[in-house]
Amino acid sequence: MNKLLAALMTTLIAGAAFAQAAAPAAPAVPATPAVVKAEAKAEKSVAAAVKSEAKVDAKADAKVGKAEAKAAEKKTEALTKSATTKAKADTKAAKAAPEDKAAAMAKADKTDAKADLKADKAVIKADTKVDTVRVKAAGDKATASAETAGAKAAAKADVKAAGSK
Repeated sequence: MNKLLAALMTTLIAGAAFAQAAAPAAPAVPATPAVVKAEAKAEKSVAAAVKSEAKVDAKADAKVGKAEAKAAEKKTEALTKSATTKAKADTKAAKAAPEDKAAAMAKADKTDAKADLKADKAVIKADTKVDTVRVKAAGDKATASAETAGAKAAAKADVKAAGSK
């Protein structure tokens, strides 16, 4: 069993080493002056496309970050307002006369529920806005990536066309 396992391991390692060996790369297009010029132009256009993509990605990430910060601020504001409203209602209920205590507590509970509802709605609205910005940013990034891929393909085609002249 050990010999079989050793043989299999040796075969696997030898196969992996053979697969990783670099094959000699033959140039796809002969290096004529037109090809060299086309390659230089292609590299320049691809670099511009990559730079543009990076700029779009950075802008999209900045928008998402800004939206997240704004949402966090809105959430904090809503939760603080809710807590303040609840505290006021509880204080008012505590100050009520003993005979009105039950009604005051019920009113405070109702106020607490309304405050919680309002805070929850604000949190959901803020999260929804952030999600919308994230989706739009992802779309912008995907579009930029597709444009870069297109520029690379066009550059490759230009080099190939220059080689066939």
